[in-house]
Formats: sequence, C-alpha cells, structure tokens
Amino acid sequence: MNDGAPEILVVEDDPEIAETIIEELRRHGYAPSHAATGGQAMTCIERAAFDLMIIDRMLPETDGLSIIESLRKENASTPILIISALGEVEDRVDGLRTGADDYLIKPFSLAEMGARVEALLRRPLQARTTVLRAGALSLDLLKRKATLDGADVELSAREFQLLEYFMSRPGQLVTRDMLFEKVWKYRFSPQTNVIDVHISKLRRKIDKDKSRSYIQNVRGCGFMFDAEI
Repeated sequence: MNDGAPEILVVEDDPEIAETIIEELRRHGYAPSHAATGGQAMTCIERAAFDLMIIDRMLPETDGLSIIESLRKENASTPILIISALGEVEDRVDGLRTGADDYLIKPFSLAEMGARVEALLRRPLQARTTVLRAGALSLDLLKRKATLDGADVELSAREFQLLEYFMSRPGQLVTRDMLFEKVWKYRFSPQTNVIDVHISKLRRKIDKDKSRSYIQNVRGCGFMFDAEI
C-alpha cells in the first residue's frame, strides 16, 4: 500500500536514467514502478492501474508510440508524458498526435520533469469537474450551458461538444483527426471543411477580444485551446 500516493509507471530502458527518474519521483512522494521494455510495460498496465505514465519513445520489443496508441484505442485516459532524445518538431507532433499529453526532450532537468508530472496529475481532477472555466468563459456540463462574462452563449449541440473537447484539453495539440473521431464520431477523415466552419462560428460566439482567440491554429498540425486569455 502507498497511502494514496500517485502511482506512476516509468517505462525506460536505460537503467541509469530510470533510476534517476524513480529516485526523483520518490523524493516528491510518488509511488513509481518500472518497466524496461515495451513488453514489460504492457504487462504492468494489464495488472495495475496507474495515475500517470512516463514513457520513453524508443524501447525494446514495443516502442513507446505503439504503447500509447494501444492505450488510447482502448479509451484509457491516463496522463502520459513522453521522454525522448528525438526533439524535432515533427517528433513532438507525432508523439502528441498519438495521444501523449506532454513531451519532454532528453536531456532534461529533474525540476522540469517534476513540474510537468505535477501538472499532468492535476488534469484528471479537472476532467471530473462539472464546470470548465477559461478566463471569462465557462461551460456547465450538467446544465449544458455556456457563459461569457456571466452572459449566456447560445451554442448548437455540435458547438457545445466541440468547445467541451477543447476546454478539457487546455494547452494540448488537437488535430483534425482527433476532432473527427471524438466529436463527429468518424473513423476516417472526410474531405470537408466542416471543422473549420464550426470553429469559425464558435470563435465568433466565445471570443470577447476578437484580436485573440481561445482556439489557436497550430500551423500544419491542428489547434490548441489557450485557457490563459
């Protein structure tokens, strides 16, 4: 028993890096477990529930992205932090598109890792709330109502679903494929501008300052919700 300490799975094949991460997590009061290969990681995941996973991208047996993809296909919502020496923009985008929540490039400072772990562990608590908030904007999931500066915002059912998806993932890359699958329930990416049309309508309704939008374009990748406006 770990007296309620968050359970964290560290999937890292380099023993020195793994030991350093595990010692740092223990120092912060977490309860880490370790898997050195992709196969060991899948076994651990099948046997226990974790509050967060730290996964190296390049692993023996099964690579990190394959593990993440498998988890997300099963609708597992466990926060995942990728750690990798692959630090190009394309590498980070691939990791986030696969379903990771954050991406940390090796070598990294333990202080930064600790801050990111702490932030990711807060997200499930936010996801369970019935009211999502970002600046002057709020979304009541029970009453199915949006307000901006306390005034009601009339949203269609699809606009509400779209805004809920964005507000539940502040600061995360959201691709068109993710929106088609999770909001429109498509298993493919149709050749249509329906996402852009709905986002354009949504922006006109929720953006108080028209010079800056809650929903930011990420060139060539998708969108990101900026909750700091």
